[in-house]
Amino acid sequence: MKIWVDADACPAVIKEILFRAAERTGVRMTLVANKPLRLPAIQNVRSLQVPTGFDAADKRIVELMEPDDLVITADVPLAAAAIEKGGVALNPRGELYTQENVRERLSMRNFMDELRSGGVNTGGPAALSQRERQLFANQLDRWLAKRAKIAGSP
Repeated sequence: MKIWVDADACPAVIKEILFRAAERTGVRMTLVANKPLRLPAIQNVRSLQVPTGFDAADKRIVELMEPDDLVITADVPLAAAAIEKGGVALNPRGELYTQENVRERLSMRNFMDELRSGGVNTGGPAALSQRERQLFANQLDRWLAKRAKIAGSP
């Protein structure tokens, strides 16, 4: 089981949590972006640069991921594709996407896109709160514990 990070829009504080977890546990993690990334010198952490283009990073993540891999993304269509492929998707705000809630999120995303294209200013997301950072770290720890349990089983 590996971690895939939709790195173009992932907050730096979330990347730091991920780097510490990867270093502590040895889990393989790949950050996918359409620009070069600066990474700490951690053997099991790498980056993958994709060409600039609409959803290029998302498509590459879905192409390379395997069932039970963890995808870190705020992009709802990517989360839906990851779940459809048997993966786990986690929002940087700590929300674990499920079969049920990802459909609801897609509907809301499409509705907001319609409002914006109609000229309505819907604003952007609020700043990442300390509570959301902790929620993210807790969800990540749960996935890592499951991974460790599976890896340790005969």
